[in-house]
Order: sequence, then structure tokens, then C-alpha cells
Amino acid sequence: MTATLPTPQPPTQALPLATGRAALGRELRARGRRRLLGADLLSVAAWGSAAAAVALYLADGAAGQFGTVPQALTAIGIIAGLIGTDLVLVMMLLAARLPWIDRAIGHDHAMSVHGKLGKPSLYLILAHMVFLLLGYGASEGLNPIAEAVSLWNLVPDMWLAFVSIALFIAVVVTSLVAVRRKMPYEFWHAIHLLTYAAVLTGLPHQFSVGGLFAEGHWQRLYWELFYWTVVVAIVGFRVVAPLVRTWRHQLTVTRVIEEAPGVVSIEMTGLRLAELTGEGGRFFIWRFLAPGVWWHAHPFSLSAEPSGRGAPYGIRITVRDLGRGTAALLRIRPGTKVALAGPYGNFAHSSRTRPGLVMVGSGIGITPIRALLERAEFAPGDATVILRGGDPSRLYLRDEIAALCRARGAVLYELVGHRARGKSWLPRHQSGLHLTDYLPEGAPPLTDSDIYVCGPRDWSDAVLADAKASGAADAQLHRERFDW
Repeated sequence: MTATLPTPQPPTQALPLATGRAALGRELRARGRRRLLGADLLSVAAWGSAAAAVALYLADGAAGQFGTVPQALTAIGIIAGLIGTDLVLVMMLLAARLPWIDRAIGHDHAMSVHGKLGKPSLYLILAHMVFLLLGYGASEGLNPIAEAVSLWNLVPDMWLAFVSIALFIAVVVTSLVAVRRKMPYEFWHAIHLLTYAAVLTGLPHQFSVGGLFAEGHWQRLYWELFYWTVVVAIVGFRVVAPLVRTWRHQLTVTRVIEEAPGVVSIEMTGLRLAELTGEGGRFFIWRFLAPGVWWHAHPFSLSAEPSGRGAPYGIRITVRDLGRGTAALLRIRPGTKVALAGPYGNFAHSSRTRPGLVMVGSGIGITPIRALLERAEFAPGDATVILRGGDPSRLYLRDEIAALCRARGAVLYELVGHRARGKSWLPRHQSGLHLTDYLPEGAPPLTDSDIYVCGPRDWSDAVLADAKASGAADAQLHRERFDW
């Protein structure tokens, strides 16, 4: 093990340890409660929207339409369709990059929930189709296949509904991890955009078939408002906001510096950079407007905050060659213009809930640790930084992080070596230790600390599992995955 335990040094204008810890702890706990309340309200709103859709349908006379088997089958099909469509719209809102959703639950969690809703939504939409075919067919004396052919031929907008279901199936199938890993990200992302086409092709039959969404019905008003909310959110925050941010800040690459083989830092200047984050570690979606790479969107965290301590540049990211897309960035030239969207994610001081702070990074995941260390508030001796790498050359930005630790009174560990077998995140010769073993004497316990983790997925899972086993709650755990 290579471990350094420097004597904590107080940062400029630091409060006394006891006073600083107590005041900061009160502020962070209050902030954490507000975030949890926001997350709870989002959950209530999401499930409440599905309940509202069904309640409006039943209140509009459908509650009495279960008298016969065909009526019951048809009503079940309609309810399945309403809930399925509602969940699809919730999914789209989760992916719209709304700032208040990002603040409440973080981009990673939002996209995780987005992914988990995909298959249930598809199953409900398929159930909608099957039960309607059974119900309509039973009332007309036709089998489901004959009923489908009849609807396709006789109902003007029904063929679009079948196309919509086919598109939903394509989206869900290509979203499966086993399938995603066999195709380039850009191809999968293009296929995933078919969600919008699926929703659009499914719209006409909802408003033209039957009287369910007829003029003057509360259901029609509800769905019109919901659809327009989704449209405005997506256009506003995924299209307009990035364009405005790009124009406002006018980023330009000034230098590309090799940090290690296959790793470079890209430094940029621009306008009003202090507005970009100031919270440490959050990520942006970057597009470098150069031939051959402009159409690639890359999620990278900042490795140095705007106007950071001792930074002679405007803003910086650090990139590792992990494939064709990132390899091209190693050759980006000064003068290249940059488009960006963000910031996103909960890898920031604003997500803190406790006075203690533990930051653990591995490989290129070390880089946002450096930015977070630069901005996070903590009393001297209350922050621990753990850098993990297979060899010393993979402790990227190590010298900068060590200097920040000395200046701010944080404790630094450098853990080098191949991982132990099993689910340990530590080097082989330290496999018997745990995260709690690295907390300095006098620092808050792990149960009173926030734990920030960034690195390979399996390794990060192991760190978080260790933290949970030591008593840390989910609200104290923060990570960035970038594999959505």
C-alpha cells in the first residue's frame, strides 16, 4: 500500500473544528431533508398521474361498463393503455433533464427509473392491445386476429396504433443490456429516439377512436395538458437550454495536455464561466465542434471548477481513451468551439447531507473527485480522499489532489495494486480492510458522512456495498456512472 496521512491543515478563514462541524452539519441535514422531500413529492406525482388517469376514466361513466364479459375485457384494455401511456410520458419527463428532477434525485437515479419503467410500460401497452382485441372481438363474434385485421382496414388511425406498438417493442428490446453491448452507443441512441416516434404515432387513435377523449371531457383536458408538458419540457431543456448555454458561454479549447498515456486534460476558456457550476464534480454533455467528432455527445465531469484555486485556465475536463469516440478527443486542437448542456448529476456539494466527507475515485473516476474536493465545505480533518489505481500512473491528477488536501486539511490515501478477488474494492494486500478503516481519528463516523464514489461500475458497487454494510444510508451515497 502507498498511503499518505498528512497532518490536516486548516483552509483559509476556516471555522474552529467543533463550531464549523456543528454549523455545517445542521445546514447539510436541513438540505438533505429538503432533497428527500422533493424526491418523495416526485414519486407521489408520478404514481398520482397514473391514478388520476384511471380515476378520470372511471368517473366518466366507465365504472358501470363491467356488466358483460366483452365490456369488462374492453375496460381492462383501456385501463392498461391509460396507465402504460402515462408511464411512457413519465419516462420522457425523467429523460428531459429537468433541473428540479436532477436536484431532487440526480440524473443517474432519474435515468435508472426511466429504464426500469420501459418494460412495464410495454407490457401494459401490449395488454391494452390484447384485451381490446379480445373485447371487441367477443362483442362482434370475431377472433382476435380477425378483429385486428378489421380494425386495421376500417378504422382510419388504427394502423398508426399498430406501428406505435412495434416501435415501442424496438425501443425496449434495444435497451436491454445484452443487446446494447453489441451495438455502438450512437446507433443505440438513435434507435432509442424512436420513443418519440412511438408516442406520436400512438396519439391519433387516442383522440379519434370512440368518445374516450371527446371534446368537453375532463380526460381530454388531462391528456392534452400532460402531452404539452412533456413536449415543452423536452424542447425547452434538451434543445433550447443547451443552445442558449452554448451561445452564452462560447467555450473554446485553449490547450490539450497529456496527463498520462491515453489521458488528456482539455482546457477551455469562454464567457461567464463562474455561472456554470461552482459545486464541484457535476458533469456536462460536451460536443466538440470539429470534423468527425461534432456529432458525438460525451458526458464528462469537470476536473477543475471555473476560476478554481490556482487554475490558470477557464474550465477543464480530463478524458481517457475508452473507445473510438473518446480516442478522437485526444487529438482535439486548440481553437475548437465547444457546445455543452448541463450541469447535471448529484456529484456535488449541494447533495451533501452530513458533516463528514469521504471521496473515493478509481482511474479516470478520480477526476471529478478533484473538482469536488476543490469546492466542498468541510471542517479540517473531516474529509478523506481515497485514490485507487492498478499502478501509480493511473492515479490521474494525483499531484493536484495532494496539494488540495494539504491546503484544505483533508486526509489522502493512495491505494495501488490489483484488486482482491471477490467483491472487494481494495488491493489484494488490503482485502481484509473496510472503508471505515480509512477514516482519520476524530473525524465523523461513516454513518455521519457523505460518500462520493466514481469509477468502474463493478468497483463502485463494491465500495457502496462496503459503505452500506458499515451503516451508511442510501441518502449518504453519491455516484456517477455515465453508462446510461
